Amino acid sequence: MDLRNTPVLVVGAGLMGAGIVQVAAQAGHPVKLFDMREGAAAGAKAKLAATLDGLVAKGKLEAVAASAALARITPITALEQAGDARLVIEAVVEQLDAKRGLFGQLEGIVTAGCVLATNTSSISITAIANGLKHPGRVVGMHFFNPVPLMKLVEVVSGLQTERGVADAIFELSKAWGKTPVHAKSTPGFIVNRIARPYYAETLALLLEQAGQPQVLDACLKAAGFRMGPCELMDLVGHDTNFAVTQSVYEANFYDKRYVPSRLQREMVDGGLFGRKSGQGFYRYGEGAAMPALPVAVHAAPATAHEVTVHGEGAIADLLEAAATKALAGQGWGPARDGESAWTGLRIDGARLVLTDGRTAQQVAAEMGVADVTVFDRPLVVPALPGTALAHATAPTAGDSWRTQAPAWLAALGFAPLPLADAPGLVVARTVAMLINEAADAVLQGVCSPEGADAAMKLGVNYPAGPFEWLARWGPGGAQGVIRILQALDEHYRGERYRVSPWLRRRA
Repeated sequence: MDLRNTPVLVVGAGLMGAGIVQVAAQAGHPVKLFDMREGAAAGAKAKLAATLDGLVAKGKLEAVAASAALARITPITALEQAGDARLVIEAVVEQLDAKRGLFGQLEGIVTAGCVLATNTSSISITAIANGLKHPGRVVGMHFFNPVPLMKLVEVVSGLQTERGVADAIFELSKAWGKTPVHAKSTPGFIVNRIARPYYAETLALLLEQAGQPQVLDACLKAAGFRMGPCELMDLVGHDTNFAVTQSVYEANFYDKRYVPSRLQREMVDGGLFGRKSGQGFYRYGEGAAMPALPVAVHAAPATAHEVTVHGEGAIADLLEAAATKALAGQGWGPARDGESAWTGLRIDGARLVLTDGRTAQQVAAEMGVADVTVFDRPLVVPALPGTALAHATAPTAGDSWRTQAPAWLAALGFAPLPLADAPGLVVARTVAMLINEAADAVLQGVCSPEGADAAMKLGVNYPAGPFEWLARWGPGGAQGVIRILQALDEHYRGERYRVSPWLRRRA
């Protein structure tokens, strides 16, 4: 089946539908656009004309190509006018009955060989196809907003979707300049499922008052994410984000891994939706400004008599190079213990320990050392100078070490941000959970590891895919991720942090 250059019908003239029309028309398809709202399809074409003119003005599109693309777009006032369509893509309201009803109506209009694609972001493809005469031709074609710019397309197969249909949509997506990934129809598909921990872990930390939104955002942006989770939830809208989380939770039979946040529910109930309402975690509008990060000036750490770098791998190497530089003025450098069971620095009688998921209090108790500070995982190695890094100090630590710990982190080149003593801190627990969720998706046949990596990088602009993070984790690999998850599970109890069997096999 070859769908290139075939007639296309797009149903729904909203933002997503109009974007799909633009991409299809620019790819050479004759496109008909229908919307139940009177004048909506014609209005969408007028807006697309302005969009194409803008691209011409910026030198991103030739005037002849813009005119040709616009000429291929035909607004229609009745579905019956699109009987020649070989591909239908619906982008109507996100309701099962509406989508199933539309496809049922179209079965009496289009030919039996016409593919029926849905742009749904979360509704079961199997459920949409239920009751149709030809359920095998129903497939998910999930674009991301803004459609002309975002490269990812999730090609989603329900239980009855014919492989040839999914493959045809896959190839068509490539012809449209997109990067398609195959997915099985499960709640959230790939991106909306795997991304849940990015929001959930920050919401959990906020609920237990471990840190302020601007601190948590700074830590994750320092790890390479373009936006922190609080900024991103404000942008998406807490009403939308909460609804997706609730949908995934319910569709997974109330699996505790996906449980929505009471904090976010309170924000939604209070109308604090984010940018659209003027206030979410942050205030927006005229005169509003993002809250400043806490600024601390750290003096050089006090002279130490012994500094030893513990552990092996890229992070231990980073610490050794930074400690060598920090101690250069004293005329000596750190020792190295590559056989140690932990990664970090021993500074006289104190410890700076890379988090393995345990709290600083627990690490101090198990090491039998009072002066202990745990620090978050630097995801980008080597780290840029001044990279934000969360840390937490054990309650047993003395006043001197509480001053010296951030002074040493600053001397090592980081911008230390204090956090309450929460297990896994920020980056380590978030990335471990993203890896774990992706592992379960692969275990259940939702996608391949390569598909998961591509989907998360292209669909939500992650700096790396979950399996790429796993490959770079360092000594222990999957076992290191499991240690984080097990520490979280031991601390909180419940199902949320259970380890994926896929990870256990890998370890």
